[in-house]
Amino acid sequence: AQPAIHLCPVRTGRVPNVDEHTAGGRVAQSAAAVVSRLADRLDEVTARTQAVLMDEVADLRGDAQLVQLMRDNVAANIDTVFSAIRHGIPVEHVEAPTAALEYARRLAQRDISANALVRAYRIGHQEVLKILLEEIRAAELDPQRRLDVFDEIVAVTFRYIDWISQQVLTIYQDEHDRWQQSRNHMRAAEIRRVLESDEDIDIDAVAAALRYPLRSHHLALVLWCEESAEQDELTTLERYVYEYATTVGARDRALFVSADRLTGWAWIPLEPDRDVAMPDAANSSINLAAGQPLPGVEGFRRSHRQAQLVHAVLTAAGTGPARAASAAEPGLMLAGLAGGDLAEARVWVHEVLGPLASADARDERLRETLRVFLRAGQSFTAAAGELHLHFNSVKYRVARAIERRGRPITADVLDVEVALLLCHWYGAAILRS
Repeated sequence: AQPAIHLCPVRTGRVPNVDEHTAGGRVAQSAAAVVSRLADRLDEVTARTQAVLMDEVADLRGDAQLVQLMRDNVAANIDTVFSAIRHGIPVEHVEAPTAALEYARRLAQRDISANALVRAYRIGHQEVLKILLEEIRAAELDPQRRLDVFDEIVAVTFRYIDWISQQVLTIYQDEHDRWQQSRNHMRAAEIRRVLESDEDIDIDAVAAALRYPLRSHHLALVLWCEESAEQDELTTLERYVYEYATTVGARDRALFVSADRLTGWAWIPLEPDRDVAMPDAANSSINLAAGQPLPGVEGFRRSHRQAQLVHAVLTAAGTGPARAASAAEPGLMLAGLAGGDLAEARVWVHEVLGPLASADARDERLRETLRVFLRAGQSFTAAAGELHLHFNSVKYRVARAIERRGRPITADVLDVEVALLLCHWYGAAILRS
């Protein structure tokens, strides 16, 4: 969305086509004389305005080429608005300067924010008005005429800034969308080449192309969300990645690329041995599957494969509230591998667990208690602490779970534990209704 531009209400900014001996005609003639004198010093006015912009808007301090284009942009805008005042041209009849449009395109290509462009026009306008006021004060005009001339110039220039800002923002947004689409396509192709290649790559060259430190430890993410008529899903996902990267202490800018219209892949560069907390998905519409932080190019690939496996588990489990899960969670990677053939896994789970593999809420509580009990080394005390239940409650539920299964668990305890793990992660997708 384009940034809003709030300007003071102004008059039409048009120099009336009246006889120069009328009051309006004399003001217009005086205003034209003032800007004519400044037009002869266009280089000086341009340099002064550009210096202020370079000082006030840090994002615009680029290389020599960008600075030169800024100068051409400033000069073209000043010359255009001065011509409108000198010749009484209505602002709506003015054509946007070529340099102004090209500067907007160049900022979009360099991913410099539209806010910086809008600020440049506001601050530049303020500086030019200061210069015009100095020239009006130096003119041999009576006090009332000076006020009238300044009022006329302010009206025209405000209207021009309002008009040109809309023009350049439209050009900026169109170019930004086009450039992002092209850059994302190239970046996605480069990322896929890194992920799919079994050969060594030029790490530094690829890192430069992606603008991402491939020699870091990498936390890979797969993110997805439901389609919405109220927002741009990919923009929402990308913003979420950058916010999450800040939360986990990323050492550099995260890398994001769209996999499809509702799904994104991301990598966050981390310091070695950095502990990463998963975000709380309860208040979010975004699902997140994470790999583990791993080093180097192979870590870039492996963490992504882990995130893809976690993503497969969460999506196979079906729709529902947004979820966030990590490959670091005990048993999740095993569940992903075992669920490669979900239909066969469902049959096997029912064979192992019997009636306990039902979608009934009571059976779900029994399964979860038995799962935690087995993971805790069959310790009732440890399971009670983890589940926040009384020792006797855990003992009762474990006994009921075994009873529901229909046979003891001593002979095939590993099978039972894996089957419970699959029920935990896949839920309704693997249970008997």
